[in-house]
Amino acid sequence: MPSNNESSWPVESLVQAAKNGDAASIATLVTTSHPHVQRVARTLCATPQDAEDAAQEALIVLYRRIGSLRATAAFSSWIVRIVRNECIRRSRLLLLGLRRAHDTKDRADDLRAADDVESDVLCRLEAGRIAEAIARLPADQRAVLIMRDVQDLPGAVVAVTLGLSKPAMKSRLLRARQALREQLS
Repeated sequence: MPSNNESSWPVESLVQAAKNGDAASIATLVTTSHPHVQRVARTLCATPQDAEDAAQEALIVLYRRIGSLRATAAFSSWIVRIVRNECIRRSRLLLLGLRRAHDTKDRADDLRAADDVESDVLCRLEAGRIAEAIARLPADQRAVLIMRDVQDLPGAVVAVTLGLSKPAMKSRLLRARQALREQLS
């Protein structure tokens, strides 16, 4: 399993050398992991921009914390979990309306029309109310709900990412939707 083969994750010996602090191995590990990390981020994040940002953040975490990895054989699941957490964090920020619009010109145009402003305020209030209700869900339900309903990921991808069977993922999603519906009514 060569480490420069794009279809496979880096070999365990490279991960071990990086874990032991070898600077050249860390650099090689970051470089060889980059395509895999990007692919995972594109699958899990809501937008291409978020995917690119999440991939970069995951590689920074990899660079800084490779020494804390317990088992070198668990490298791929460790880095996927980092990417997943970063994508979820970015989705929360999007839901809470804390992220700035990328195109300020479009935003300024929207603010010029009174109807658009009123509509925007009502949407933000509703989005804020929904975001607060989602934030109150238990973490396991919140993760499933965000990945499935906000990011619109296929159920099989959500189940695999969260380490659940497909029926368990569906059950958790159903409970999350019911709890959210109750909070919003």
